[in-house]
Amino acid sequence: MGILFQVFRKEVVDNFRDRRSLLTAVAMVAMFPLLMASLIGFQIDRSFDTETELISLPVIGAEHAPSLMRYLESRHIDIVAGPADAEAAVETGEFDVVLRVPGNFGEQLAEMIPAKVELYLDQANTAGDADVGRVHDALFGYNQTLASIRVSARGVNPNLLRPLNIDTIDVSTPSGRAAILLGMMSYFLLFSLLMGGMYLAIDATAGERERGSLEPLLSLPVTRTHLILGKIAACVVFMAFSLLLSLLSWFVALRFMPLTQIGMTPNFNLPVVLAAFLLLCPMFLVGASLMTLIASFTKTYKEAQTWLSFAILAPTMPILIVSFLNLRPRLEFMFVPSLSQHLILVDMISNEPINGLHAAISVASTFTLGVLLAWACVRVYHRETLLG
Repeated sequence: MGILFQVFRKEVVDNFRDRRSLLTAVAMVAMFPLLMASLIGFQIDRSFDTETELISLPVIGAEHAPSLMRYLESRHIDIVAGPADAEAAVETGEFDVVLRVPGNFGEQLAEMIPAKVELYLDQANTAGDADVGRVHDALFGYNQTLASIRVSARGVNPNLLRPLNIDTIDVSTPSGRAAILLGMMSYFLLFSLLMGGMYLAIDATAGERERGSLEPLLSLPVTRTHLILGKIAACVVFMAFSLLLSLLSWFVALRFMPLTQIGMTPNFNLPVVLAAFLLLCPMFLVGASLMTLIASFTKTYKEAQTWLSFAILAPTMPILIVSFLNLRPRLEFMFVPSLSQHLILVDMISNEPINGLHAAISVASTFTLGVLLAWACVRVYHRETLLG
């Protein structure tokens, strides 16, 4: 154990000396949750602001529909003069939406003919979605109001046109709704975990070979098993630090996100942070061993960096797949590393009860895979072809 600790200490010190790579990894891990939280918070605030703020709507032929214009103004929509060419104005981005009222609008209403209005918009312009939605909802509201007035004038109860009264009952909890928005947090946690150890895994294998220091290192009175396990242990430490930093960053960032305004309350307090850290602990060995194993087959630092940039996507792929399929935790999923951690972490954020058997299988299966990958690294380091 003393020899193993010396190898571990040597790799840790060497990685601290590479301050540029270390600071890059730390900055990426710490700042990404804060950046994501800022963007989500800005989007939430913007969606609430657009519901009450006054917006301008260019209208061509506003004089043909005075009652419609008054209704739109009551919905916080300011009517302004429209452009000469509505289609060109929207295409060039001068306006997000333009309304055109034909000259025969009043005549069609008087004759009980569905009056036509033209709404020009650009669906590829996502920046104007909020204004387009408000104008569309206002026109729909005017349409429903006018229809009710017409049938009431003829002595018909407007409720006859609504045979069903649909009452939607939402049984979701604020924490469950938060999991919809924060379900991808596990992806970023796993990614930051792997990023924390990637540079050390590359430098401790391909970097040693490129610098020519691997052969003298192997000639020391240290078994190759101790050598590779010490390197993996050092990688595990930096991955643990990276994950802890990412978890704390998310914990701080969520405190400033206005999720309560949209009925969401994420269950991400300090006990959940600790539970998430313990749940992802087996991934340290899997990630460190996998990256060390791949880097052992490369000859240069740059080649290893290229291969590992793709390799770190492999553990995150199950999370992306299950996010699209919206799968629920099942026993067979707990045998898949990263996928099982993702499903359990989503239940934690949703404040759902955690199945103890699921958690035990997830930890055991992931740790077993890590041990097998570490054993594969030991086998590779015992081959003479390691020196190239």
